[in-house]
Amino acid sequence: MELNDMVLVSVDDHVVEPPHLFEGRLPAKYVGLAPKFVVRDDGTNAWRYEGQELLNVALNAVAGRPAEEYGLEPTSFAELRAGCYDVRERVKDMDANGVLGSLCFPSFPQFCGQIFANTTDKDVALAMVRAYNDWHIEEWCGSHPGRFIPCSLPAPWDPEVVAGEVRRTAKMGAHAVTFSENPSKLGLPSIYSDYWDPFWQACSDEHVVVCMHIGSSSQLVITSPDAPIDCLMTLTPVNIVQAAADLVWSPVLRKFPSLKFALSEGGIGWIPYFLERVDHNYKRHHAWTGQDFGDRLPSEIFNEHVLTCFIDDHFGVANLEFLNMDNVMWECDYPHSDSAWPFSPEELAKHFDGARPVSDHDVDRISHLNAMKHFSYDPFTKLGGKESCTVGALRAKAVGHDVAIRSVRPDMVGAHVAKAADLAATVLPQ
Repeated sequence: MELNDMVLVSVDDHVVEPPHLFEGRLPAKYVGLAPKFVVRDDGTNAWRYEGQELLNVALNAVAGRPAEEYGLEPTSFAELRAGCYDVRERVKDMDANGVLGSLCFPSFPQFCGQIFANTTDKDVALAMVRAYNDWHIEEWCGSHPGRFIPCSLPAPWDPEVVAGEVRRTAKMGAHAVTFSENPSKLGLPSIYSDYWDPFWQACSDEHVVVCMHIGSSSQLVITSPDAPIDCLMTLTPVNIVQAAADLVWSPVLRKFPSLKFALSEGGIGWIPYFLERVDHNYKRHHAWTGQDFGDRLPSEIFNEHVLTCFIDDHFGVANLEFLNMDNVMWECDYPHSDSAWPFSPEELAKHFDGARPVSDHDVDRISHLNAMKHFSYDPFTKLGGKESCTVGALRAKAVGHDVAIRSVRPDMVGAHVAKAADLAATVLPQ
């Protein structure tokens, strides 16, 4: 397929929330309790909420910066590309990258609203979650119809409350919800219990995909305290392998036959062996472990329910014959450090033109059709047809938009290197 004819929908991007997020979105009695956007003494920005300072670190928003300036130091908005936090500029950056649609995960509230879930007064917590979701759906996504896939924040402290918020936001057009890859690590019941059944039922009823993003357990995999940060980043997708095993061996996928989970930013190259292993384990051991899939295999259940996503995974694409091609989707990861912005089409096209060329039909499924189907997303109707949504058409609109890579903090180049060992030894909140 010609690169300019591709249609790209990313099922994993991120938003750095703007300072005005909560303005006009809270009942009067809660306005004074909302998170406050502040400038710290060193000039960096943070959100302050219930005595906590919630920072945005550089790796979360490095689009447009040279790789030498990636790191884990706090940032200020002055250092960020405007597309990180301004939806108008985000759409321009999407056009320049040839990306039609985007599902954006939260930043400062953490992946499954841990910041609000830890609020003592749960009425306050729910007000904050609802305000966030209203902003995300109405302003971030709603200001540019057809360009975003709304993804709601959960209220994970109560299964009935989170189910109610799923149903409320689904009526507003949100057919994705972000959730923890391992809620037990957050002090919540595991997915092996029936605690979450009201939540799963709501997602099933409303055709809402449960997105489990790497790092959404607020813990990352590390080996030894003195391991370099490179080790931590290499092992990050291991979190998703663990989540996949939990999903297969829990009763959830068998109990809710239409429920879908997305393993966000987990890659796909590991899946063929994982599926071989779970089937082997079941055949060899289910007689004494008590697992019962009837006349099915665990791999079949996984392939029915689990959506798989990749940014850069040549090995996985070379082995698509071992995956369910109706469930494989692409991610851009803007503005994080793994993103190829503004050259995502070029980088993705390399995956399709290898030793085993990918058919145009499969390119379409990976690049946009699967995302449109699973997330109830129909951009073509809103944007004048497919011909207006291709890489070439979008980039033609963005001619003259500045996508140059520029240094913004030359004083910080190398500063993060000295801290890398210490940072790698910590559990990084997500």
